[in-house]
Amino acid sequence: MRVDFTKLRFLIIDDNTYMRKVLKALLHGFGAREVLEADDGAAGLEIFMTYSPDIVIVDWEMPILDGLEVTRMIRQPTTSVNPFAPVIMITGHSEKRRVVMAREAGVTEFLVKPISSKGLYDRILTVVAFPRPFIRTKTFFGPDRRRGAANNYTGPERRKGEDAEVIKPRALIEKARHRQ
Repeated sequence: MRVDFTKLRFLIIDDNTYMRKVLKALLHGFGAREVLEADDGAAGLEIFMTYSPDIVIVDWEMPILDGLEVTRMIRQPTTSVNPFAPVIMITGHSEKRRVVMAREAGVTEFLVKPISSKGLYDRILTVVAFPRPFIRTKTFFGPDRRRGAANNYTGPERRKGEDAEVIKPRALIEKARHRQ
C-alpha cells in the first residue's frame, strides 16, 4: 500500500532542535509538504488547536508540558479540535511501564530512539491505513489498546466496571491514498 504524504499535515513537538530537523527531513523524504514544528508541549498544543494536523509526532520529555500531558489534552473530546488525531510518541525510554503509561494517556503508536526511517514510516502507515477504533469510558478516551478484534478478552488488563463505547475514527487513508 502506498500513502500520498503530500496530502497529510504533520506536527512535530520536540524540544530538541536536531531531532525536529531529523524528523522533518524524514517526513519530507517520504513526500510530506506540510510539517509544523514546536519546541515545547505548550506551543505544540497551541499549533495543534490552530492548524488541526492529521498526525502528531511528540517527544515524551519536554519542558512546560511533556508528551503525555499534550496527548491527554489532544484526547479531550469536548475541547480538542480533533481528539482522534493519531499521536506517535518518540522517546529514549523503552521500559514496559513507560509504554503502558503512554498507552493510558492515549498515544496511538510508540517509537524508541534512535529512530529509523523505516520505523517512522511503518508507524505512519499503521495509523493511516489501519486506524484502531477509539474507546470512550468514564475515565479514558483514546485508541483501543488491542490491535486485534478479540471483543471477548477477559484478561488482567481488561477495564472493569466501565461501559465502553467503541467509536470508529475517520480513516486517513481516504485522504492519503496514492492514486496512480
